[in-house]
Amino acid sequence: MAQSRKSLISLKDTPYYHCISRCVRRSYLCGYDRNNRISYEHRKSWVEQRLLFLSRVFAIDICAYAVMSNHVHIVLCVNKEAALSWSIQTVLHQWHKMHKGTVLTQKFMKGEILSESEYETVKSTADVYRKRLYDISWFMRNLNEYIARKANEEDDCTGRFWEGRFRSQALLTEKALLSCMAYVDLNPIRAKVATGLHDSYHTSINKRLNTNISQNKTIKGLMPLKSHQRCRNTRGLDLTLNDYCDLLNQSIELLRETDSTAAQTSPIQHVKPLGVCQHHWHHIISDFENVFSVAAGDGSSMRKFQANTKRKRMAKISSAAICFD
Repeated sequence: MAQSRKSLISLKDTPYYHCISRCVRRSYLCGYDRNNRISYEHRKSWVEQRLLFLSRVFAIDICAYAVMSNHVHIVLCVNKEAALSWSIQTVLHQWHKMHKGTVLTQKFMKGEILSESEYETVKSTADVYRKRLYDISWFMRNLNEYIARKANEEDDCTGRFWEGRFRSQALLTEKALLSCMAYVDLNPIRAKVATGLHDSYHTSINKRLNTNISQNKTIKGLMPLKSHQRCRNTRGLDLTLNDYCDLLNQSIELLRETDSTAAQTSPIQHVKPLGVCQHHWHHIISDFENVFSVAAGDGSSMRKFQANTKRKRMAKISSAAICFD
């Protein structure tokens, strides 16, 4: 049974969420369709560009993403405080980047004189838009609908492009966040469509590396790592690009081990900088989606999330204890 989004999102517990959207029937609608011998690879750029655009519109940052042939992974960070601090003008300016708004909001932004009742209506409308601008569901809606329309127009057809609902996982601790980011950025390597970070196209790590090497600046829409600061707010990930690349490269070596028995019987080592046992880390970066369910973190944070979302049961809490406690 599908769960309500309210039971999956708790900003009281964490602003970080892992979201996954899959193409309908898991068809290769963003990659190369071998059955029909049609390439849709160019659509990955559509998704990537739309993601970065939306992050500049919403009060939601992107920590990591990977655009694959039939699904998309995104790690999002909701900045509710920023949205609540925006003026009416800022809220409407942001919303009008995506949607026309109403006749009154358009008049307000043009500086036209409004009556008192019209101004109150504009304020109420802006409050609605403000809530949407830090809402993950509205973020994903504006991503998926845009791509679906563009693809259907290209194919001269109608119908669904994505599955009806996107999946989300709450990332409750820093270890869970960095683990999920690594899992997302390593998608092309696990799928064997890339051999390293520099040819993992349409991923956040590839974008970070190419931008830092060629332009030496941050990427608009992508949450900065430790050595950078963001102009819109001061938030950033507490890890340098070099440290993050080291973590990913360690993970790649681990994924390349073909003899799982040997890996399990080898001396226990811990993955830097997280201090997670290599055996558990291999499990996490290979199958994060299924190792955890609606939330990932240590046992304490999982139980707190369970209470705040009024859940009767908390799936995969034992996995949390094994991996992160």
